[in-house]
Amino acid sequence: MTITLHQLRRTAEARLREAGVDTPDLDARLLVEHALGVTRHDLFTRANDPVPEPDAARLLALVERRAAREPVGRILGHREFWTIDLALNPDTLEPRPDTETLVEAVLKALPDRSAPLRLLDLGTGTGCILLALLAELPNASGLGVDLSPGAVAAATENAARNGLAERARFQTGNWGAGLEERFAVVVSNPPYIPSADIAALDPEVREHDPLRALDGGADGLDAYRIIASQLPDLLQPGGLAGLEVGQGQAADVAGLLVTAELEPAGVFRDLGGVERCVLGWKRS
Repeated sequence: MTITLHQLRRTAEARLREAGVDTPDLDARLLVEHALGVTRHDLFTRANDPVPEPDAARLLALVERRAAREPVGRILGHREFWTIDLALNPDTLEPRPDTETLVEAVLKALPDRSAPLRLLDLGTGTGCILLALLAELPNASGLGVDLSPGAVAAATENAARNGLAERARFQTGNWGAGLEERFAVVVSNPPYIPSADIAALDPEVREHDPLRALDGGADGLDAYRIIASQLPDLLQPGGLAGLEVGQGQAADVAGLLVTAELEPAGVFRDLGGVERCVLGWKRS
């Protein structure tokens, strides 16, 4: 039996809707485009074209993976973030739109985007925060640090993928330990889920993101305590720190920055209204 592109797309949507996927229409479209090598425009102009059976089978296999709650980004092997496209691997957290709040807040706080700033990204993962900032700061350069060699490899690949390899370097390390350089900007999206809450996370997160990138200890604040204690030695005078935080953590993290003698520079909400990032200045 011949199936058209339109019918196949609707079949994929129906299967994902049945499986309880939040965005079945979007996810089906992305999987169809990927599996069949078609564009969004093709979905309309070629809607009645027949799809060869092997191609349809390949798509439906991907749909079953998504129905089993594997994230679309993991299936595709990459994820768009800010203005860049990022390859993923099992050692990296999948970037999410909430993290763009941190990028936006840092950019708004910088008085001169053309300055030759040095940036540091702690727990860099895919490199998403550092690379998104460098894409907007043409004369800046930066260092990303991650405990996982696999994450460092992914971030290095992503710098090259987005034409930023000459201005971004990545290395393994334990937060800022052992770094002697001082930076104009230090950013981080550390693990912040309380350990007891991990089991209740959506399966897309719990079963596919690396645990070390999620588990923030008993109260979710373990990494912030370490980073805050290091910031005075990592920031140059006038330097800016920006940290993504979990829901309900902004006040506690802001307090840690004050304890580290940073001046508060604001708490910023994501599109869902959650206080998502905290900024602080080192004034001297």
